[in-house]
Amino acid sequence: MQPFEMPEIDVLEEIEDKIVETDLYSLVVFNDEVNTFDWVIDTLMEVCSHTPEQAEQCTIIIHYKGKCKVKNGSWEELVPLRQEICRRGISAEVL
Repeated sequence: MQPFEMPEIDVLEEIEDKIVETDLYSLVVFNDEVNTFDWVIDTLMEVCSHTPEQAEQCTIIIHYKGKCKVKNGSWEELVPLRQEICRRGISAEVL
């Protein structure tokens, strides 16, 4: 019988000076009485790269809850997405 051998495991050393903290923001889309479900779904797929299922679920949440966080990320990443969503006539904010 062979003695129990531990497999070799690579250990990552924690290096404090290489840790980068970034603020996480949310892109929130708000409900309105103007835009259709299809328009909001298409916008989320085109602008936020959602799958059809993700876009439909977010749109349903927006409709029933009044708003939905549709994407998380850095300020620099989300502001252009918000601008494009608003350009399409849909209310959105980066929070």
